[in-house]
Amino acid sequence: MNSNEFNRKKPSLFGYFLAAFFGAIIGSFLLLIFGPETIFGNLKTQVQQSPQTQIKVEEKEPEVVNANENGSIKYAASRIIPSVVGIVTTKTQANYFTKPKTIQGVGSGVIIDSQGYIITNNHVAGLNAKNILVLLSDGREATGRTVWADPILDLSIIKIDSDNLTSAVLGDSKSVSIGDQAIAVGNPLGLRFQRTVTAGIISAINRTIQMDEGYFMEDLIQTDASINPGNSGGPLVNSKGEVIGINTVKVSTAEGIGFAVPINIIKPVIKSIKDKGYFITPTLGIKGFDREIAAYYGYIIQKGVYVFDVTPNGPADNANIREGDIILSVNEEEINSMLDLKEAIYKAGAEGTVVIELKTPVGEKTVSTTLQKASSY
Repeated sequence: MNSNEFNRKKPSLFGYFLAAFFGAIIGSFLLLIFGPETIFGNLKTQVQQSPQTQIKVEEKEPEVVNANENGSIKYAASRIIPSVVGIVTTKTQANYFTKPKTIQGVGSGVIIDSQGYIITNNHVAGLNAKNILVLLSDGREATGRTVWADPILDLSIIKIDSDNLTSAVLGDSKSVSIGDQAIAVGNPLGLRFQRTVTAGIISAINRTIQMDEGYFMEDLIQTDASINPGNSGGPLVNSKGEVIGINTVKVSTAEGIGFAVPINIIKPVIKSIKDKGYFITPTLGIKGFDREIAAYYGYIIQKGVYVFDVTPNGPADNANIREGDIILSVNEEEINSMLDLKEAIYKAGAEGTVVIELKTPVGEKTVSTTLQKASSY
């Protein structure tokens, strides 16, 4: 054995370090050249081919909202606005001292039938109204004529000859409760603010207000939804967009107190006009008042309508109904207000027979009579 082999020096630690260092550099260089395509490419291929890594997105059907359950103001407004119209009437006013001048009145109305029937206020377009111009929501204009009016109720119906009309849905004013949502639509302060929407609540029901000495508007719906001049004749609707009343007056000395005539009173009129083209207003031939007005005059009644005047030879007179009697029901429908009484009479119609339950000073009795045509207003 050669002695030189035993005399070789062992490699130092520094040599191992240098060898490892240069080996790492060379390995990194090779990886950069060959690695990305091979390693990451193979990994990408595996991901694309592996069923466990595929992401599946499930498409859900859009949620369908039941219209009857949508109680938003936006929804109610969208239903009623196409049916709201502007109404412009003109009349000539003259006296001995000035030249005749033309006065223009502006109000609102609501289409209640595709044939062109529109409800508004009597003071907007009564039987004596001339040159009635109706402005539709789509920008069209039409000439209207009044086919029925009742000054006491302050309601009238006008007719236009137009097609493609959107009619409103009529609700049930007897189902209205205090605190329910109320939306008013109309043309406050003229045509500049057409189809303005205001919202509030039902503040009270069965309200009676005095218009003139001895003249009352009874059984009105009170709301704090803003009602201003020009809103007259426009609809008051519930959260479903159904018409529950026709806006009529507001208290000028207070804010947030407006009134609407309940829609149910005019339903028999609408039905007759749609079926026959006209409505003959019937009368029982009495003057009466309900509990609220009775208190105003110093009378005390618990329910029904108190009869304080009977027209000679009228239907009530013929049935031996007398002053001091209290009407409790008509055709088995309970009567607790003048509006209830008028609605029952309207349903029966002129020349219709009604069965009336009375409370008299000597006890209760039932009578029947035939209604007559009311005299012209």
